[in-house]
Amino acid sequence: MVKSIYVPVDNSDFSNRAVEIAVNLGAKTGAKLTGSHVYAASMHDYRFKQMEYTLPEEYLQEQELERQRKIHDSLITMGLELISDSYLDQMEAACRDRELPFERKMMDGKHYTEIIKDIEASDYDLTIIGAQGIGKVKDSQLGSVCAQVTRAVNRDMWVVKEFRTKKLAHRDTILVAIDGSPLSFGGLVTAFELARTLDKKVELISVYDPYLHYSVFNGIVGVLSQKAKKVFRFEEQNQLHEEIIDTGLAQIYQSHLNVAESIAENHGVPVTKTLLDGKAFQKILDHVRKTEPYLLMLGRLGVHSESGTPGLGNVTDNLLRLCPCDVYLCSRVEVPKLDQKAEESIVWTPEAKERMNRVPSFVRGIARTGILRMALEQGHSVITSDLITEAMERYMPKYTRRVTEDLAEKLAIDYAQENRVSVCRACGVVAKVADPVQCSVCGATDFDVVSEEMVARIAAMEGGVEPEDTYDGRKLKWSKEARLELRAIEDKYQMRRVKARVEKSARIKRIDTITLEQVRTIIAEELGSLPITVSSARNLAAHAEAPTEPASANREIGRDDSGNALLSRLDWDAQALARLFRVPAGFMRDRTQLRIEGIADRDRAETITLAMVEAGLEEGRQMMDELLSGGGDAALDEVIAQIKSSEPATSADIPKAVCPFHAAQKQAEEKKETPVLNEVDSLRYPTP
Repeated sequence: MVKSIYVPVDNSDFSNRAVEIAVNLGAKTGAKLTGSHVYAASMHDYRFKQMEYTLPEEYLQEQELERQRKIHDSLITMGLELISDSYLDQMEAACRDRELPFERKMMDGKHYTEIIKDIEASDYDLTIIGAQGIGKVKDSQLGSVCAQVTRAVNRDMWVVKEFRTKKLAHRDTILVAIDGSPLSFGGLVTAFELARTLDKKVELISVYDPYLHYSVFNGIVGVLSQKAKKVFRFEEQNQLHEEIIDTGLAQIYQSHLNVAESIAENHGVPVTKTLLDGKAFQKILDHVRKTEPYLLMLGRLGVHSESGTPGLGNVTDNLLRLCPCDVYLCSRVEVPKLDQKAEESIVWTPEAKERMNRVPSFVRGIARTGILRMALEQGHSVITSDLITEAMERYMPKYTRRVTEDLAEKLAIDYAQENRVSVCRACGVVAKVADPVQCSVCGATDFDVVSEEMVARIAAMEGGVEPEDTYDGRKLKWSKEARLELRAIEDKYQMRRVKARVEKSARIKRIDTITLEQVRTIIAEELGSLPITVSSARNLAAHAEAPTEPASANREIGRDDSGNALLSRLDWDAQALARLFRVPAGFMRDRTQLRIEGIADRDRAETITLAMVEAGLEEGRQMMDELLSGGGDAALDEVIAQIKSSEPATSADIPKAVCPFHAAQKQAEEKKETPVLNEVDSLRYPTP
């Protein structure tokens, strides 16, 4: 554990909080504390000499000028030393009260230069430094001293970003980012030690990105010649990522979390795990804002960084600047015993080595770790080419089937795509079989079932659908309101980014119809706010040619206890907001919000009150009563007849009391046939 703690001080709020953390940690570990302050007397002397020519004429006489120089020299040096002493006196008094050993250091020179020299010349286990100093202004993210020191020194650093103790009172979790690198596992072990010392909980988070390649391909398709497109083969590239790499990444990053959990069990520390998909730093940042941890633990470099790379990795650098909680930059290296044992005890055949050399360098480390873990699990001491194929089948389940192109397998996949998919509630990964028992990534057993008919029903309520070709020739259908929501984004670059993510998300979920809710979710993630509301989208569709005043932009009104934001163009009073948040988040809350905003529009109100919310809820209850008491089955049969017809139903055709999910599900049950088990991939499809 920590034996020596170093704190650069400057009497700023961040510095004072750093002293408080150091004293508290030192009292619990018995560590020695060292405080330092750098004063820049030489810089002041240099500046004074530069400005001498501006002195009044009587001071420019040689004898008088020399006297002024001596006075300035003594005042500056003595004054700055006194200031440094007073800063360090406060830290010394705090250490004396807790009976902690303390050493003070004062240095003259450039602030970050002297601090870096001191850390490198000493054996401090931990440096605690404020993210900003006395030069902090409104838009500052990171002070120059902190930025230079954290990049230059390869030591453990605790960067203080929150100094308001009232905000820290409820924060009880250390969030550890795991990417499979030795530095991330080093951060994990360090987090366990801190958690025991400071009485904190530990949460593990891992993020994989299945969207990057789709966005890249979508961006370059317009600049390639026809010949280059044929060589690049976009459709095959996308198929490779969708069938192999995307799912494989999810399973490998989940395996990192599982290894971290096993290490936690060995240390006797309970942990929770979170697996997310998307841009790593953005997803971690969003999670930090939502959960408000006490401390974020990061390795200085990530799994994709080359050994010996100086400075900080890109994810770490971004989070250090943007994260609202304290950040711990860990330089400790830990290789899990599982991985270490695999590296030491397992050899590779020449054929297996050759296959690994053909793996792209940016994923080779991840692939190697996955194969070694599987080999150790099965008791192999030699990795052969066949074992690599087996590992590909586990982590990338469609690899061998893509090679064999079995016809029965194709029929099974087609059937699963045409009917329904199951989405894991825990990690969001789409199952590859029609009726999964357990998620292949996280092991959860709860799934949400989404059928194409359900999505089509919602799309019909949103003005019907329009087909559109993606850049690689695949067709996706967009509901009218979803398309309007996308086109409302003024920044066209951002619009293309959002569109690419929406398309990729739909393809991952094997849904070929894009609805408004899908678009709104991704816009909120990418842009932080929605550019247009559903009601204003309908208004645009109805009055596209008529001159109208611009619709008010959505803004965040508040968040519920789970961090779900309410975005609205209208104001909501506190009681109205609290009442709406009692409605389950998602489809139900969104539809309830629409009804309430419709009531406000009808009454020409700018602020939504509790009475309006209750009126909107009452409308919903009346619709449900009509369904339950007014011949609901007949109404359902009418909707099902519309689903089966060739012409898509419009929102006007839908009986008010009928839930589209209920209708689509009933029709799916009527069509359901007794399935047989297909030997390929255990997918279920009807007997021909």
